[in-house]
Amino acid sequence: MKKAIVLGGSRGIGKAISNSLKKLDLEVLSASSKDIDTSNLESVNEFAEKNSTTDVLVLNTGGPPIIEFEKITNEDWNKYHNQLFVGFCTLLQKIKVNDGGYIFAITSNVIKEPNTKLIISSAYRAAFSSVFKILSKEFASREITMINIAPGPINTDRTKELVSDVGEYADSLPMKRLGEPKEIGNFVGSIIEKEIKYLSGVVINFDGSNSNFIF
Repeated sequence: MKKAIVLGGSRGIGKAISNSLKKLDLEVLSASSKDIDTSNLESVNEFAEKNSTTDVLVLNTGGPPIIEFEKITNEDWNKYHNQLFVGFCTLLQKIKVNDGGYIFAITSNVIKEPNTKLIISSAYRAAFSSVFKILSKEFASREITMINIAPGPINTDRTKELVSDVGEYADSLPMKRLGEPKEIGNFVGSIIEKEIKYLSGVVINFDGSNSNFIF
């Protein structure tokens, strides 16, 4: 049986993806913060040693809180440098994705439209997205599909942390609602189930037409 590893698989978008993949013929490891802390490189290395191969890898983690630029400390920079960038890069180095497999990065729409409230997230998610794009060309020779999913306003605890009035915010959106995690989960599941391979190296803006950019 083929295997899938989903980071942050116990809640929100990660859980929705895990649930979707469990409907397929896959052995799914839904890794929680107890299994791996991507801000702790020792934890990352231990996880990679225990889970050295897979067919599907979903790189997903929560983001930092709102911190004004002047108040960001060296500890903040170091923590999220590891959590959002180095930890993921290390996993891509140490976990072998089998030929014909899939790698999904769950990033954020801040990689296209940097957010003044989310400076750390904007910086490191964009940096990792650059690495992810470069690697998509290298991995393509082994028929490994790499897709970067950039969620916008999704109905998760993360959104509730960032928005004071979720109902009012939802009404301001083009679809008058937040996206649901299961929509992303179903998308990931359908890509694998239908064996869609040529859609690689792309960023999928999952934001209900809320963004202003074209590409």
